[in-house]
Amino acid sequence: MSENEIRDLLAERTAAMSAKDPARLVAGYAPQAVKFDLAPPLRTTGASEEFLTKWFGTFDGPVTYEYTDVEVTESGDLAFTTALAKMSAVPVGTSEPFTLWFRSTLAFRRVEGAWRIVHEHNSTPFHMDGSFRAAVDLQP
Repeated sequence: MSENEIRDLLAERTAAMSAKDPARLVAGYAPQAVKFDLAPPLRTTGASEEFLTKWFGTFDGPVTYEYTDVEVTESGDLAFTTALAKMSAVPVGTSEPFTLWFRSTLAFRRVEGAWRIVHEHNSTPFHMDGSFRAAVDLQP
């Protein structure tokens, strides 16, 4: 069933994050995937092992990552998920871990029989009080 395949891909992503394995993480993307991610710039195309290697290097130990409240919608060779994501890690040079909850939407296309991410959008809400501060302290 397609939903199980997509949930398996999400589980593979969380395992790749914990292992800090950029090649394994990039394998889940289509080559020209469009990404609207938490870090600048506003838009990137394609998943980069080089970027992920550098990013993983900013953390001591594993990067824990999990999806909750996952909803999968599938039609033919297209599917998408909506979820809340939780990421925790210890930045290099510190001893205190951080935890960040954010929103994640992934669009998938079946490519040569396998589901691949073709669009990723992660976001955090921001305070609408004029400060425009990211609301990084929210939890479900």
